[in-house]
Amino acid sequence: MKKIIALVLAVAMIASVAVLAGCGKSNNSNDAAKATEAPKAAKLTMATNATFPPYEYKEGEEFAGIDVEIAKAIADKLGMELEIADIEFDSIITGVQTGKYDMGMAGMSVTDERKQSVDFSDSYATGIQAVIVKEGSEIKTADDLLAKDTSYKVGVQLSTTGDMYIGDDYKDAGKDESLITRFQSGNDAVTALASGKVDAVVIDNEPAKSYVASTKGLQILDSKYAEEDYAICFAKNNTELKDKVNAALKELIADGTVKGIIDKYIKAN
Repeated sequence: MKKIIALVLAVAMIASVAVLAGCGKSNNSNDAAKATEAPKAAKLTMATNATFPPYEYKEGEEFAGIDVEIAKAIADKLGMELEIADIEFDSIITGVQTGKYDMGMAGMSVTDERKQSVDFSDSYATGIQAVIVKEGSEIKTADDLLAKDTSYKVGVQLSTTGDMYIGDDYKDAGKDESLITRFQSGNDAVTALASGKVDAVVIDNEPAKSYVASTKGLQILDSKYAEEDYAICFAKNNTELKDKVNAALKELIADGTVKGIIDKYIKAN
């Protein structure tokens, strides 16, 4: 009996050692696998309004445009993964202010009014506010909109600089605020122009070209309504990220990346 008991104990000890050895091997293997896994890149969330070609728009389910490619180049420079949120334009600054998004990039012009709410990066592009009218319109220049004894109905995209400029100018000229119709997108404003609901649309020149090209019977006036700088907006307490993005943007401008992206979408006349 003693021999049998000793034999059973010996077998049990051998089995225990084998189990422990197997566990040790499995843990070491898992640890090694974890050690070789690449760390996940931090996300850089960009709020935009993808109805503003050629700066941001969608091709199927994918985002495209100048801002999209510049943002991707910045994220790559910083070793981050770009994540894009497509929201209403007038919600971008609020979303950035509250920290829901890291930055806003949507063909956004730098204005004193916006500077009160957010900080801006260095400028990466220059925009021109243009006026779209129907072919044969009696509106021949941008100044005609503000002429005395006229009451032209103007369409704009809500919270854009076109909205701000025409709002201020109509107010200064003593014109009725009800003459301005604010739409959620530039496309909606242009559709209203084509159907005769408004007499003109004030919008950035580059999207204006796209809208006119796709809508019969419209034209862009030769005279500019305004000229402005485009930049990226950040929450005022997010100086660290703003400085990092500015540093990356500076390099991308210096090596020609930004110019190459802009030239890809905006052909020289």
